[in-house]
Amino acid sequence: MNRDNNVLEKMIGYCNDIEETAQLFGKTFDMLKTSKPYKHAVAMCILQIGELTIYLSENFKEQYNDMPWKEIKKMRNIAAHNYGNFELDILWNTMTEDIPALRDYCQKILDQTKETPQ
Repeated sequence: MNRDNNVLEKMIGYCNDIEETAQLFGKTFDMLKTSKPYKHAVAMCILQIGELTIYLSENFKEQYNDMPWKEIKKMRNIAAHNYGNFELDILWNTMTEDIPALRDYCQKILDQTKETPQ
């Protein structure tokens, strides 16, 4: 398995961790707003996903450019540097809209590359 596929699998794992965390705490904005452990768990996974973009090859990011890899990295910086003050509406939209889209996109690439010999 190539490095990019390995990174995608790790990203999918963090996306799944966010979904599992949301299920454990109750997938509501009010719960995210009132539960620091919930907010911190989601923010940490987002930080890790952004960190993983560093390890994707430039060729990969150019080939699979339907995902805003640079913005994902920027979100990592927001999570890292404003960790305790993460804007909740941004965190909520990221976890409920962007993370599922990222997971599906990464899985689609993995499925395609497993079907096509490298």
